[in-house]
Amino acid sequence: INCNLQRLDGPVRGNGKIVQELESFFRGAGWNVIKVIWGREWDELLARDHEGALRDLMNRTPDGDYQTYKAENGAYVRENFFGRDPRTLEMVKEYSDDQLWGLKRGGHDYRKVYAAFKAASEHKGQPTVILAKTVKGYGLGPSFEGRNATHQMKKLTLDNLKQFRDVMHIPITDAALEADPYQPPFYNPGPNDEAIQYLQERRRELGGYVPERRSKYTQVSLPEDSTYEVVKKGSGKQEIASTMAFARLLKDLLRDKGLGHRIVPIIPDEARTFGMDAYFPTAKIYNPAGQQYTSVDREQLLAYKESPQGQIVHVGINEAGAFAAFTAAGTQYATNGEPLIPVYVFYSMFGFQRTGDAMWAAGDQMARGFIMGATAGRTTLTGEGLQHADGHSLLLASTNPAVVAYDAAYGYELGRIVHAGLDRMYGGTHPNPNVMYYLTLYNEPIVQPAEPENLDVDGVLRGIYHLKSAEVQGPRAQLLASGVAVPWALEAQHLLAQDWGVSADVWSVTSWTELRRDGLAAEEHNFLNPNEEPRVPYVTQKLSGSDGPFIAVTDFMHAVPDQIRQFVPGDFATLGADDFGFSDTR
Repeated sequence: INCNLQRLDGPVRGNGKIVQELESFFRGAGWNVIKVIWGREWDELLARDHEGALRDLMNRTPDGDYQTYKAENGAYVRENFFGRDPRTLEMVKEYSDDQLWGLKRGGHDYRKVYAAFKAASEHKGQPTVILAKTVKGYGLGPSFEGRNATHQMKKLTLDNLKQFRDVMHIPITDAALEADPYQPPFYNPGPNDEAIQYLQERRRELGGYVPERRSKYTQVSLPEDSTYEVVKKGSGKQEIASTMAFARLLKDLLRDKGLGHRIVPIIPDEARTFGMDAYFPTAKIYNPAGQQYTSVDREQLLAYKESPQGQIVHVGINEAGAFAAFTAAGTQYATNGEPLIPVYVFYSMFGFQRTGDAMWAAGDQMARGFIMGATAGRTTLTGEGLQHADGHSLLLASTNPAVVAYDAAYGYELGRIVHAGLDRMYGGTHPNPNVMYYLTLYNEPIVQPAEPENLDVDGVLRGIYHLKSAEVQGPRAQLLASGVAVPWALEAQHLLAQDWGVSADVWSVTSWTELRRDGLAAEEHNFLNPNEEPRVPYVTQKLSGSDGPFIAVTDFMHAVPDQIRQFVPGDFATLGADDFGFSDTR
């Protein structure tokens, strides 16, 4: 642990001693602790400290003072450190101010650090922690070293550069630095240098250079179209939620001989809620120690099964750990050259709101996989508390450029989206495969319809398709709905026709965000290319020629459908759920 005593704005423990604090934690947990506090320049002084005065002074000095000493000079150290005890002041009377200033912290003495690592590697029976005391900004000169503002200082002055060069013994001339202080030259001693050869040798012995992204990886065999038949055919007369429809699809994907073994289901303790306990007997839950107990449900068909060969990552109620597992699996194509397909299923409220930063980091690392926000919507899980009433995860998802977000209504839509997602991320032909698919899943049981014979597949994937034409002739309206709101829109279509003679068409909007991104891309193209034929946003194309006002409805905030407002060719109104929701009863 690098103990440089500083956080971004000041000392970590100005009135205390962080090294001793950490030492107590690790020793209390049974660790072997090695402290590298003082450089070799202190050895002679400590050897002459027969009365323990220097050690006592070191132990009484708080970290805030140690930081200040390294931001000052040798004379200041003489007066304010050694001068606090006449015995220690006498010990350094023959030392010049420069010698006092040259008394290093242990973490900057490579011999001490080497000795610590050697001792750690030879210690048996306990884990070892090395607590190395250092100075933030070490070697960067008096305007950087130990200063509270170090983190905010982005440029070295010419004098800083020269001081750094001298301290580090870098053979670059003043003239080379003065030629362009903002782009100083790099120094490389060449491939025959002893240090370079040593570093290369160590890397080879350790198995190569890390981190390393592999641009070539094993090409996977994607499932046949028949694999998606389970959602394509609908649910017959049975009412099932889209969560269950997806669970059935995932079960068939896991069975696929070419791809199934690469799928990594990740569940933070809600598998039974999602109907995914059906995977336990066959895919099993990964545990390197296996299952060394008798399961309470061992006689049930869907008993809890742990195994070293398990495929399911079941991390408990730990969304941060679950998404860490997602990121690890989703980057395996680049880390080890073997693509894995993480499928992370969770309560949608506990995703972007709880671990959005981890999702942003996964996008930055170019992770791939499926993020499944189950029990989505503001009103479909009433009774479990406001923390379950998700009306904004789609909006949060829209802020992550690596996330492709869908709010599907039916199982067949899910099947098409998952099929396209696998092809994009793992098919090897898409120009931008490094994305994560976020799909909302619902708790509302409905009869899942079979896929229409002439389904507008392009519309499903790009964000909108015409679902059902008006039932009567009359004043026109266009109903745009997504997710669980699509059945509501179909009911509204019937009521408008029956009670008011209004002729309303229903459109299923599978992705408000993708429609908005397409619209913004069209606007940018037209702005940058004024002499070319203007591009028309996809949603504008689809809705052009449709008469009447456009009304959008979701089980999310108004801001979700409002994403496409500027691209709708007519009067546009939205319905939404913007408050916290209900929590007392279902």
